[in-house]
Amino acid sequence: MITQKPFAKTLDGRQVTAYTLHDGEAYATVLDFGGTLQSLVVPDKKGRLTDVVLGYPDVTRYERNSGYLGALIGRYGNRIAEGHVNIEGKTYELYCNDRGNHLHGGKTGFNRKFWNAEVRGDELVLTLLSPDGEEFYPGNLQVEVIYTFQNRELKIRYRAVTDKTTVVNLTNHAYFNMNGESNGSILDNYLCINSKIVIPTNETMIPTGGFRGVAGTPFDFTQPKEIGRDIEMYDIDLENGNGYDHCFVLDKKLGEYGLCAVAESRRSGIRMTCFTDAPCVQFYAGNGLHQEGKHNYYGKRAGFCLETEMIPNNVNSREYSVYGSSYLRPGEVYSYTAAYRFDTIG
Repeated sequence: MITQKPFAKTLDGRQVTAYTLHDGEAYATVLDFGGTLQSLVVPDKKGRLTDVVLGYPDVTRYERNSGYLGALIGRYGNRIAEGHVNIEGKTYELYCNDRGNHLHGGKTGFNRKFWNAEVRGDELVLTLLSPDGEEFYPGNLQVEVIYTFQNRELKIRYRAVTDKTTVVNLTNHAYFNMNGESNGSILDNYLCINSKIVIPTNETMIPTGGFRGVAGTPFDFTQPKEIGRDIEMYDIDLENGNGYDHCFVLDKKLGEYGLCAVAESRRSGIRMTCFTDAPCVQFYAGNGLHQEGKHNYYGKRAGFCLETEMIPNNVNSREYSVYGSSYLRPGEVYSYTAAYRFDTIG
């Protein structure tokens, strides 16, 4: 069942609606502003309902683009080096908003758009038209994102088509904390990532080419470990990201729907298992968090992100594009799914 109610008004007076997807006593709330996952409430090991997603209690802070909390990201999630992208022989100069690079769609990304919302049974269907030339991208891009929450699994299905060749890399920027969104840092959350390869970056977080095996490095999450165990070790890639903010290539066939990651709290007993048919996941440990949240202040590493996606900047790297290209042409359909399944341990 999906219910809806007014959430708040934007600074220019537009009404934001909150849609709540019910699954027994558990529920997820999504806003039509930014397609934002505003809360995700599941029972802990003692049956206490716990919100595991960071967010804001009002629209103003979402409008200010503070941390992209819970938002749908596009047209291009993550970074494109210096905003340069070559499409069919023409170089497009995208808006640069992060250390001289294009990040998360530019100046006004999908996280700050009103999405058209429709309830279809147990599906919340969000649609958006990104017009030709928006943020200097070519093509009219029609985007559809479908949220469902059933059997303790939040599923997000992404779909897009274009009338001109363009580039697309959609994702969701939810920050999770398995202890609860207002219950301290995520450094004691255990994490396992289904990956043996991480992408190295430069000091502006642009992939530099090549691949790095995780074995024997702080990036080895092939077995569950606390996020905080190795995060302060000296490592050039950790230093560039001020902690974990890196793309992991998933250990599965290209296009195959399978395991992405598992996160859990020994305190709350809440476990989240992520699945996707995307080739990669960006693990971000919330190194830059510094804002007031729904109930408490969110400090550094109060939440972590698992952003399913293509390798950042793959549009400028052939070796990365073989793991999934972000180019989308007329007649093609961009389509993939991410799911976050919850249960309890101990």
